[in-house]
Amino acid sequence: MKTKSLVLAALSVTALTFAQKKEIKSAEKTVESGSFVQAQTEISGLEGMMSQMDEKEKEYYYFIKGRAFLGGEDNKKSEDLLKAMEAFTKVNEFNDGSKYGQEATQYKQQAMNAVISSAVDDQNAEKYSDAATKLYKLYTLTPKDTSYLYFAASNAVNAQDFPTALDYYSQLKSLGYTGVETKFTAKNKANGQVESFNSKQQRDLFVKSGTHEDPQTEVTESRAGEIAKNIALIYVQEGENDKAISAIDDALAENPDDDALLRSAADVYLKMDMTTEYEAAMNKVIAKDPNNPGLYFNLGVGAAKADDMEKAMGYYEKALEIDPDYSAANLNIAALMLGKDKDIIEQMNTLGNSKADNAKYNELKKQRLALYGEAVPYLEKAIAGEESNIEAVRTLYNIHVQLGNTTEADKYKAKLDALESK
Repeated sequence: MKTKSLVLAALSVTALTFAQKKEIKSAEKTVESGSFVQAQTEISGLEGMMSQMDEKEKEYYYFIKGRAFLGGEDNKKSEDLLKAMEAFTKVNEFNDGSKYGQEATQYKQQAMNAVISSAVDDQNAEKYSDAATKLYKLYTLTPKDTSYLYFAASNAVNAQDFPTALDYYSQLKSLGYTGVETKFTAKNKANGQVESFNSKQQRDLFVKSGTHEDPQTEVTESRAGEIAKNIALIYVQEGENDKAISAIDDALAENPDDDALLRSAADVYLKMDMTTEYEAAMNKVIAKDPNNPGLYFNLGVGAAKADDMEKAMGYYEKALEIDPDYSAANLNIAALMLGKDKDIIEQMNTLGNSKADNAKYNELKKQRLALYGEAVPYLEKAIAGEESNIEAVRTLYNIHVQLGNTTEADKYKAKLDALESK
């Protein structure tokens, strides 16, 4: 009797297994017919039988499930595409993916490309939260490609979802992610386009064959500094300044000479009005790149923020020594000069009508007009490279009116009118 029961049980399991295969086969036919929504319903109905499937059946099940949610080439539903990726990933977890693994990998890449395209569309439409969600899901499904986590964090920042961004950036930091890549490129002789290759060997092979020329190897800049900076800035945003400083200090302790990190540290220090630390970080950067006018300009901005106008002027002038046409430095020098106008006006307003006061008034007026004249060359340099700076043009017009330079005033009035009409 016991033997009979075991035989009946075995027959029952065999019958159930056959039924499962039949159901999966039916869902596959539905997929082949293009009825993907119906196929999704059919395959989802088999989830309750998973515990009774063997390895081969599970491999088959997930392959068909992936195809059902992948849909046709025009499918842009990210939720379905991500489910397809998840299913195709599981194919190789059963039966070593021996029957469907290779196809599943190809289909997974197809689904991934569609999700990436959708995330890019979200970014362009400023739907940053949606883009972040999709990119993070891509990362969880392809954890070796940490760049998805990086871009998810960037989109979370743009969405002003700072807790999520902090979580993602913290994960990147824990993973030791830098984003540094070595790119191998060469120019295609036929079309003149610069093309990338998977390896140096592949690139060199094309160059030797004569189809490509001008081989180049480029190492991309580390993103570690940016990540540390963003972690710190999020803490600043949340009012947790101690954590912000700690984040920067920890990063600098690991990479004290990292140029990008030093710049990021300087940004954070400036944000927190830590002028001494800001200058120290910037001076380390300048030591590595002494002929970069932008670095001196940034130091000038930091000094001005700390109300040290004399030091700011010195930094701006240093920037102009390197690049006399540096528009922003010219503009800021003019602004510092014209900032003295306020003090002169205040002195003029305190004067009475006595002979001595009238004489003092005339002297101050001369100083004021001289100040305007000194600022003019810097303003002219500033708009030479940036004519769209309407405020600089407006200031030049007003100055020439005050100086009585009718021809110049008319010239800048015409420029001002043209800019305001845009």
